[in-house]
Amino acid sequence: MGISGFEPSFLTGVDTIRQAHGPRLAALTGRRLTRFALVRFAEDGDWYADCPVILDFDGVQLEVCHWKFDELSIGWETIDAAATITGWQCVELTPQWSHSDERLEPFVGQELCEVSLLERRPPGHGLAGGSVAVEFVFAHGCMRIVNGLDENRIEVGAAHPDYVRHRLGR
Repeated sequence: MGISGFEPSFLTGVDTIRQAHGPRLAALTGRRLTRFALVRFAEDGDWYADCPVILDFDGVQLEVCHWKFDELSIGWETIDAAATITGWQCVELTPQWSHSDERLEPFVGQELCEVSLLERRPPGHGLAGGSVAVEFVFAHGCMRIVNGLDENRIEVGAAHPDYVRHRLGR
């Protein structure tokens, strides 16, 4: 993918993800979201949702990336969002790091109140069944990075009722 430092470790299942990252995610509570980064194309500004979403909480960098229908990689302070993205396979478009996104911008500067893992349990066990999203609750709203069926999706507001919430920490 050409992203400096990005070496994903994809996990499946809420218990596995909680065991690997739950305490560290919970420790983000009380920190402020100070910045974020995601990959957009220089030519049209479109978000390339296959790349990780970076959230910085007072100097602790969290990297979230979904893949396939149920795999999630959570990384910590490995990606260099100041580095140029190289080795891109698609020559028509130029990927670059962006610090602009209307869904994420309202949360910058806010203190994180709660972190949860959300397990998708749709009726009929659809393709998204078992996928895990990471939810961030702030005093003035919440947002989630969810599996958009083989890519990331950012959602704000109330979570879909098919999710079962697994609060981390407190």
